[in-house]
Amino acid sequence: MQRNPVTIQIQTETPGTAAAARPHPFWGRAFRPFFLGVGVFGFVFTLAWTAIWRGALGAPVWLPLPWWHAHEMLFGLVAAAISGFALTAVAVWTGRPALCGRPLAALFGVWVLGRLAMAGAGHLPAALVAAVDLAFLPLALASFLRSLWGTGQWRNYGVAALLAALTLANAAVHAQALGLSEASAPRALRFAVDLVVTLIVVIGGRITPGFTTNALLRAGIPARAQSRPRLDQLAVAAVVALAAGDLLVPRSTATGLLAAAGALTVAARMSGWKTLHTLRDPLVWSLHAGMAWVVIGLLLVAASDLGAPVAPAAGLHALTAGAMGSMILAVVTRVSLGHTGRPLVLPRGAVAIYGLVHAGAALRVLAALALAGDPLSWLLVAGLLWASAFGLFAVLYGAILLGPRADGNPG
Repeated sequence: MQRNPVTIQIQTETPGTAAAARPHPFWGRAFRPFFLGVGVFGFVFTLAWTAIWRGALGAPVWLPLPWWHAHEMLFGLVAAAISGFALTAVAVWTGRPALCGRPLAALFGVWVLGRLAMAGAGHLPAALVAAVDLAFLPLALASFLRSLWGTGQWRNYGVAALLAALTLANAAVHAQALGLSEASAPRALRFAVDLVVTLIVVIGGRITPGFTTNALLRAGIPARAQSRPRLDQLAVAAVVALAAGDLLVPRSTATGLLAAAGALTVAARMSGWKTLHTLRDPLVWSLHAGMAWVVIGLLLVAASDLGAPVAPAAGLHALTAGAMGSMILAVVTRVSLGHTGRPLVLPRGAVAIYGLVHAGAALRVLAALALAGDPLSWLLVAGLLWASAFGLFAVLYGAILLGPRADGNPG
């Protein structure tokens, strides 16, 4: 997404029909409904989960409650963020028409219905819950492939492969809920975590050096973030291998070594990204911070799998609450500005979004490591902080995502 979206005409209009042909701005591009959905869902679901965990709210009757929580984080929140980004980016990558209008509204509606179905698990037939929830990712994949097919942009088919793998992982989770398998859900959930980490490593490795260099140029700093193709390839290979290891031989010496290799290679390639030069630009350092959580998470996973006295939950939540949560907010806060024709300047108070998500993730990891006093109290505070980050995004960016582009262009 490094090209300027303003310079790519994705819809053809004539002056006399332009206003009538355009959909409402909210349905102009996929990032708008899905990013706002991410903010609202991240806030509401995290608060609901905290209330369920504290016994203040009834729990859905599905698989074990932590698995329901993990499912909704991965196939609800994260899947919406990926879809909003990918379906917006693919139009920029290919120059083809973007998903918009009624088809986009229908796709978003399927995602919403999936969340409602999962919330009603136990009250609705399990087969209906599975059918409604499983419908979203294949439809998002079909929309993505419709724009990508025949363009020859082979490296972007990796995003399609990830969406397909996430679909299969979600199906494996529901298979156990339906009684069709005995132990597919936990491995599928962990595999889904690894898939999303892989996407962060791939896409983060593409956009962060470029955005960093552009920001340094604007600031008049004579430095360039360096991309190192060999290290990029090694980092991606390590996390892909870890995903395979977690699927086949979970929590083994092999997965510990692969996680360590992933951490080291991701850290090595970050060493050329000029991170210290970005500290005055939150839109840029937030991307670096999200990638740093990948390194921390993989190191904690490695320590746990290799037998160190580190709770598995520490690495898991460093990768989810830390890397996924912070990278999602780093991307949506930036994309929502650039793709609505606005300057890359955070709205007043928006830097607190990053502070809240990082603080919430850090407390969650410290609680898992038993390094934060009373773990139960810190878990509560961590959940409130993390939820507040997404709620603040929804509040500060709601008008941006609902309103027209600042430059008057469609999208």
